Amino acid sequence: MTPKQIMDHGLNEGEDCFAIATIVRTAGTTSAKPGAKALMREDGTILEGWLGGGCVRGAIKDATLRAYATGQPQLISVAPQEDLTEKGVRAGDDIGGVHFARNGCPSKGTIDIFIEPYLPAPDLLVFGESPVAEKLIELAPQFGWAVAAVSVDAPLNARTPNRARYLVIATQGQDDLAALNTGLADPTEYVAFVGSSKKFASLSKKLITAGIDPSLIAAVRAPAGLNIGAVTPAEIALSILAELTKVKRDLFVKVARNG
Repeated sequence: MTPKQIMDHGLNEGEDCFAIATIVRTAGTTSAKPGAKALMREDGTILEGWLGGGCVRGAIKDATLRAYATGQPQLISVAPQEDLTEKGVRAGDDIGGVHFARNGCPSKGTIDIFIEPYLPAPDLLVFGESPVAEKLIELAPQFGWAVAAVSVDAPLNARTPNRARYLVIATQGQDDLAALNTGLADPTEYVAFVGSSKKFASLSKKLITAGIDPSLIAAVRAPAGLNIGAVTPAEIALSILAELTKVKRDLFVKVARNG
């Protein structure tokens, strides 16, 4: 797929969900050959291109949905039952990074397909003008985050469809409570507070008094970041990015298992 073909369907890398499926190997009689590609919609249907007949479409759709759910590429091998038996695998097995599916068509060909998802960069909203906030805004784009500084006293913009939202409160003494009230107004995948657990405990009492849902308060990560012994603003920002990465990957795994 070329960038133009993708854009012709109104899709933009970094903003929309899509996947590109490529046939990387065939054996036996198959209608599609290696190098054939298709542009896949989020629901697993083909927007453009061709990968063969109905014998492989179900397996391709399932793999595309897994790719979206996990954020990870998928390699599937659609083979006749005789070949699966010969290899000692069953349809549905995942072995060595390959997901096996059965080809029930009379042609009895084997097709290996690589599916690569393109997902929107998750939104990372940062409250505050502290040195930690500045470093986080500087570093986050290098790790695939669509980062933006947000105001403590204005409601957050509506969420972009198909994008996860993560918040970091890095006000560090300047309007901490206002930032937390704004950040906790709507559910998000992650909220972290840059400050001590003791300070956050004190703020939590005020949030409860203000009517914030206690379960939302309990979900806030305070202090923000993984414990790597961070001291400088850059190190603290790095620890937060490490935690953000872990949370994002854990979420992918959870969605994949439940999906």
